[in-house]
Amino acid sequence: MTVFGTVGYMLLGLTFVEAIYQTVFTVATVGYTEVYERTPALMLFTSLLIVIGVGVVLYNLGVILEAVTEGRLLQHLGRLRMEHDISRLRGHVIVCGFGRVGTSAVSHLLDTGHTVVVIDRDPERLAESTLHVVIGDASNDDILRAAGIEHARALICALDTDADTTYATLSARALRPDLVIISRARTIDSKDKLVRAGATRAVNPQLIGGRRMASFALHADVAEFLDGVMHSEEIDHEFEQVRIPPGSAFAGKRLADIDMFREMSVPVLAVRQPHKGGFLTNPPRSTVIEAGGTLILLASTDQIAAVHRAAGTSD
Repeated sequence: MTVFGTVGYMLLGLTFVEAIYQTVFTVATVGYTEVYERTPALMLFTSLLIVIGVGVVLYNLGVILEAVTEGRLLQHLGRLRMEHDISRLRGHVIVCGFGRVGTSAVSHLLDTGHTVVVIDRDPERLAESTLHVVIGDASNDDILRAAGIEHARALICALDTDADTTYATLSARALRPDLVIISRARTIDSKDKLVRAGATRAVNPQLIGGRRMASFALHADVAEFLDGVMHSEEIDHEFEQVRIPPGSAFAGKRLADIDMFREMSVPVLAVRQPHKGGFLTNPPRSTVIEAGGTLILLASTDQIAAVHRAAGTSD
């Protein structure tokens, strides 16, 4: 409006400064005396400018009032607050897709005390959620950044189709080459493709579910024990992995030389040395722990915390 009024007044003979001055107090409707000699043309243009200016102001007020009354302003402020909160997270887990598999993963992560950010393109799925959420396409780099992928501990991808999961896995791997990415495969054939796309692990829930049912049928006690350790809140012990960072007090030592394992009776079930393939189960006490290796423990929460502190890792 300022540009329109200024140009109009200048075309009708006012100077640049006079045109701006006349436009501002006309549109603002403050009612100062005109800076020009009244002519029919100037009076008509001023009247037109007042009508248009007041109309624009009333329209903008209506838009603001509508946004307030319909909650859109509160939604916008809520999104800004959510974005600020997510930007401060460190070590959280991103879950892409809030369907049945994603919901189950989120529930377990929350039960085990982890912070979760959910990405889903369907706002209705997350309408009643109290979680940290990002609405959008999980294969979009900006959406992944909005979920804090730079500081995430891991990403679980369980989208509606294998194609969507593959694209999201590719995008996440490109942004974070070191990130742990677990992708849901709907078919057995798609598991290898997801691994090639960058997934650390590709999981087929139906296959795992079938094997678990078979385990309960054939080895009920073993399966129940493992299920209890992994998921039950009644059992104080749990499995834990401890990755040995460079410079750790454990690096270069034999298991027998680490007193806390003996003093606290912490069993080391397996060791995976860096770049050496699979796990060494029931490792002998003479096994040397290398930096970058992983220890698999079965211990209580307090014991696990003590091992992490002694090893110098925050996992």
